[in-house]
Amino acid sequence: MPARKRKTAYRPPRNANPPAPRPGAGPEGLQTRPTVVTIDTNAARGREGLVVGSRARIDGTGLYAGEMATIERLLGGVIPVAFVRTDAGMTRQVRTIDLTPVDDAG
Repeated sequence: MPARKRKTAYRPPRNANPPAPRPGAGPEGLQTRPTVVTIDTNAARGREGLVVGSRARIDGTGLYAGEMATIERLLGGVIPVAFVRTDAGMTRQVRTIDLTPVDDAG
């Protein structure tokens, strides 16, 4: 069986356009990205006064913002979270910093 011939590699012609520079290799200015998310460092502390079974209002933005909910489960961690059930019967996970305890008598 004869040996296979190798593919011939040709040099680029002298009049070819130079390759584009790699991103970050040149003297580029500082670029700002408008879609970068900021991190709320206060969220790691959580919120005091939350216990399982108590009522709370969901603050902040997002789904169910402003609704009343009952805390079903609390989880600690880097950012403490609570699993809540809204008055509409929907369940979701919320950072404890986004919950405000509510007095049931009021």
